[in-house]
Amino acid sequence: MLLFILARLARIPLIAFGVVTIVFFIFKAVPGDEALMAAGATASQADIELMRARLGLDRPVLEQYATRLSGLARGDFGYSSTFRGNPLPHILNRLPATLALTAAAILTTIILGIPAGVVAAARQGSAIDLAISFAVVGLLAIPNFWLGLILIMVLSVEWRWLPSFGFTGWASLVMPTMALAARLIALVARMTRGVMLEELGKDYVRTARAKGVAGRAVVTHHVLRNAMIPTVTVLGLQTGYLLGGSVVVERLFAWPGVGDLMINAIGARDFTLVQAITLLFVVGFLLINLVVELLYFAINPRLRHG
Repeated sequence: MLLFILARLARIPLIAFGVVTIVFFIFKAVPGDEALMAAGATASQADIELMRARLGLDRPVLEQYATRLSGLARGDFGYSSTFRGNPLPHILNRLPATLALTAAAILTTIILGIPAGVVAAARQGSAIDLAISFAVVGLLAIPNFWLGLILIMVLSVEWRWLPSFGFTGWASLVMPTMALAARLIALVARMTRGVMLEELGKDYVRTARAKGVAGRAVVTHHVLRNAMIPTVTVLGLQTGYLLGGSVVVERLFAWPGVGDLMINAIGARDFTLVQAITLLFVVGFLLINLVVELLYFAINPRLRHG
């Protein structure tokens, strides 16, 4: 197990290196003068040239690339025109808000999505199954930003139940969580229902029922455990995507997280800040995948002994 974890952790710097390389050269191909953006629109030509020398933009591209890599190794993410320096401390200040929103969305998905899929499979063909299937289709068809607008209009503007933007307390977390988690709840419910139906048709289920095991016990103690691996896969992958998907939701609700900071950085053409946030999202996605793989070992004994 330890060797497995170390091998997965060793991959993270390699993948991060590839991402940094791709993002660096993509932004080098984007039109625009980084020195002008860093110096400001009102800067004189002399100030721009001074900023160009300070950022190393007057040196060959490969030398700039090597400087960027060495800086990242020291925790220096470069010069951000937004913060006039290394953007890493400012990103870390925003990170807890994004993690809180992502964790709330995942917890809501687990509480609502998995039970909905289990109930739909156990009551296949019933009115409850049809209602859940209809709700799943609806949630999958609704973009999260559109759902967020509807929530603001109804719960905040019309009924005045919840604050519509910013973080003013835990009530502020409700609507962003609903907008971010809606599609994931539908995906997990559909996946759980499909896998549960597949497991319910297998021989070990018929054997358990023939031995007199109660239907609820069959579902909770046998079928659900075997159905969890595909569901955990979906949860893990979608958790990584939530980090990127939170960009739109955070902007919509003025949530003070990294996603909102990313939008601001793109608008200001602060490429250094965009690269730093992109790298953070990639590393977060890789760590989440590692957690998912460890959950496989916890859920499936065959992986631990095989």
